[in-house]
Amino acid sequence: MVPEPQPEQKPAAEAPKAQPKAKQKLPKWGIAHIFSSENNTIIHITDLSGAETISRYSGGMMTDRDKDGGSAYPAMQAARKAGEEARAKGIEGVNLRIRAPGGLKKRVPGSGAQPAIRALVRTGLRIGMIEDVTPIPHDGCRKPGGRRGRRV
Repeated sequence: MVPEPQPEQKPAAEAPKAQPKAKQKLPKWGIAHIFSSENNTIIHITDLSGAETISRYSGGMMTDRDKDGGSAYPAMQAARKAGEEARAKGIEGVNLRIRAPGGLKKRVPGSGAQPAIRALVRTGLRIGMIEDVTPIPHDGCRKPGGRRGRRV
């Protein structure tokens, strides 16, 4: 008698292959450039290289009166809109770069800078470092007005 061929038997239970662990998603950061003068406050959020604009709003876009562009409330509204748009595009935190007009003009940011920062924090963005990037002249240009100053 010839033995009958046995059908191939599979092992009872193979251990399932381990799935590779999901990589931890790093939080996406950007840079919030805040330019604040007497007449306007501009909030411009970019990626870390500064080349790609994510959102940009100004106080003048939030009000219909020119005299109100540099005040606190339109700056807050502009920062809130910019922050919400950045959050919607995946930005979780920003580094702040605050700038005043500088040069021969004022070296102190306008009245809209502080409310804009507070509004960005309120939208849920995390704040990294805060940097002042106001341009400071190193004895470059002569101030306007001449030797005896502006005569009124």
